[in-house]
Amino acid sequence: MSDQYQVFAKTPVGKFVIKNLGLPSPITLDRFQAATPVIQGAVLFGAAVANEVSSAVAQVLANVHANTYAGNQPELQQAAAKVGLNLSAFNTTDTASKFKAVIFDASGIESSEQLRSLYDFFHPIARQIQTSGRVIVVGLNPDTAGSVQQAIAQRALEGFVKSVGKEFKKGITAQLVYVDKGAEANLESSLRFLLSPRSAYVSGQVLRVSQAAVVDVDWSKPLAGKTAVVTGASRGIGEAIAHVLARDGAHVICLDVPQQQADLDRVAAEISGSTLAIDITAEDAGEKIKAAAVALGGLDIIVHNAGITRDKTLANMKPELWDLVLNINLSAIERVNRYLLAEKGLNDNGRIICVSSISGIAGNLGQTNYAVSKAGVIGVVKYTAATLKDGVTINAVAPGFIETQMTAAIPFAIREAGRRMNSMSQGGLPVDVAETIALFAAPTSTGLNGNVVRVCGQSLLGA
Repeated sequence: MSDQYQVFAKTPVGKFVIKNLGLPSPITLDRFQAATPVIQGAVLFGAAVANEVSSAVAQVLANVHANTYAGNQPELQQAAAKVGLNLSAFNTTDTASKFKAVIFDASGIESSEQLRSLYDFFHPIARQIQTSGRVIVVGLNPDTAGSVQQAIAQRALEGFVKSVGKEFKKGITAQLVYVDKGAEANLESSLRFLLSPRSAYVSGQVLRVSQAAVVDVDWSKPLAGKTAVVTGASRGIGEAIAHVLARDGAHVICLDVPQQQADLDRVAAEISGSTLAIDITAEDAGEKIKAAAVALGGLDIIVHNAGITRDKTLANMKPELWDLVLNINLSAIERVNRYLLAEKGLNDNGRIICVSSISGIAGNLGQTNYAVSKAGVIGVVKYTAATLKDGVTINAVAPGFIETQMTAAIPFAIREAGRRMNSMSQGGLPVDVAETIALFAAPTSTGLNGNVVRVCGQSLLGA
């Protein structure tokens, strides 16, 4: 369903009404297009104190050939020079310059007094970030800080980033990347994603990067040679996931219930994939998934996307509705993961990616069963991550209001509230969820394990 309010907002009358009534003014977000640079526009790079993380950030900017500027920071210039990144000079009095992305290395901040460097860097350029721009702050994981004071200062970065995401408007996103000590070389996949239009509907989020093996890929086809299973792939978000993973080079096995065979065949044909029509809640579902992937070299990626809603207030909910939602949305994931991990059903450096929901974070009226199941999915990620071996990782996305057949059936007033109650003032698209899943699926994302990223335009719910 199209967003008629967003269409109206682009008309002369709509612009006049919205401006005078102070209504939300959604813009058309930049989204990924093939054969385009990671970032199109200038990047401003700054640091509280230049250190090893600054060198790693500079290396990524050099790798993506970013047109990068920096102020008068000799240590930052030296870090950039070591990796072949040319930093053009920028003076904060130059109010005419505009930036598509701004990256600030805050990992050197060791006390609350030093948080002033955030103000000193961002205040002069707050109005110089372009539409659909990117703000990225890189910090040190507070859990690995060398002192209580440093941990406090690093934890404070979250409040800054989430506030900036709500203040800057114009489709500008703001993110925080926490890096473990020694994990600087694992930053690239996260920074590429956050700099690019792939992260159009992700804002106010925290990614945690840990130390892991460094994997080289062809960034134009990062999933080349990989085999992926996407559950619930016959339509909506699952269909979009299948398309994006195939675009990135994977062979995708599209899985759904036998009743969806026709749509499964259509999706698989569009992406040169294959199909697996089974009941994901069956006891032997994991065994069948493993068997389907064996002929293709084994399973590298599984995306647990299949899910349903059966909304009723708790007082009116029949037990079978509770059981059905919990079985499909949560218990099936546990059973399949348990089998694949116990029976070597995932190749080394494999990826498990789950689809949760902001309902599992914030709860929702009439969705106790759904919220329980999606909160449980977050539990699957959190408590499985530490048990994994052989380079296997598990992460999750938590979509907010996404324009699908499911949300199109929501009553008008509730649907409009869902669309507007976020920093983007609009609903997301299935591809937004798919792009974030592709980040976690990439072989280069070895340092991402146990993350839950909301794809919700920085929704006010559960913020």
